[in-house]
Amino acid sequence: MFQHNQRPYIIAEIGANHNGDMELARQLVDSAKAAGADAVKFQSWDTTIFSKSVYDKNYFLGDDYRNRSDYTLKQIVEAFAMSPAQLTEMRDYCVKIGIDFSSTPFNVEQLQHLVELGTKYIKIASMDLNNPYLLKAAAACGLPVVLSTGFGSLEEIDRAVRLLEAQGAKEIVILHCISLYPPQDDEINLRNIDTFRQAFGYPVGFSDHSIGIEIPLAAMALGAMVIEKHFTLDKNMFGWDHKVSADPAELAAICRGRDRIHAALGSSRRIVGAREMQRRDEYRRSIVATRAVKSGEVFDEAMLDFRRPGTGIDPTLVNLVVGSRAARDIGAEEILGFDMLVAQQGK
Repeated sequence: MFQHNQRPYIIAEIGANHNGDMELARQLVDSAKAAGADAVKFQSWDTTIFSKSVYDKNYFLGDDYRNRSDYTLKQIVEAFAMSPAQLTEMRDYCVKIGIDFSSTPFNVEQLQHLVELGTKYIKIASMDLNNPYLLKAAAACGLPVVLSTGFGSLEEIDRAVRLLEAQGAKEIVILHCISLYPPQDDEINLRNIDTFRQAFGYPVGFSDHSIGIEIPLAAMALGAMVIEKHFTLDKNMFGWDHKVSADPAELAAICRGRDRIHAALGSSRRIVGAREMQRRDEYRRSIVATRAVKSGEVFDEAMLDFRRPGTGIDPTLVNLVVGSRAARDIGAEEILGFDMLVAQQGK
């Protein structure tokens, strides 16, 4: 499914931006499809994502949700979670309108449900880079594994990749990811894309939490084969990730950029294409006489210049012209051809 040098695969990360409203979820799917995304992705977490101590402390991860008194962390998790039935509903809707469906599982049971739903790949979140149970289950299911690497050292990423390989994973995509919402530009380090490609040999993508469209476009220019971008209909909507998400206009711009960037990257081989070759003679130069030259006169450098078009003697051959004699009278600024020259003996 994922190959080196393929057209980048754009995942609109809906996550919890549906705010627990399935009608809003359908609108997000419709909008992602209209923007040109290849897939939408939800998140399969439930209240088991946190331990009791976190709920007791009522600690909210999002900075906009610190010290809330109008609801508890557990209440908001319950409100924003998607049940298996709702995920099934979203899968059916994605099939209906023709866009790939997936969701991030956070335990083995959730992963198995996604496999039953026919997801095309398994996404492992950054927080589970060191979760052997989930990694083993992902590898065993036989689907491509998309591995996000936020928080992870190169050693930890290598350990996860080797575990996936040992458990039979045949297709792995490594997503460069900075797990900040949002990161500063100088924290993103997009050159890690090439680092991962060289270190592991697998296709590499980018899970983006930056503001705007520039960073994912740059990632594609560096060869990212998968782009995962949080997606919302309204950045000001209530919820965790709306502020760091692309809106429909931004997602459409990323998808348009994807197509142009992929086409422009082309081949690593040096190629002069047919259309360029057709114009080469118009743009290149030929050797011309700078003044009128009489038959038999010997050319020196002062008598020669290089001017368009490139239909005569190539300027790189000027040393063959210097010292030769004119075979006939030649007009000022006339383009020279070898039939107009007589080589000096011994030249």
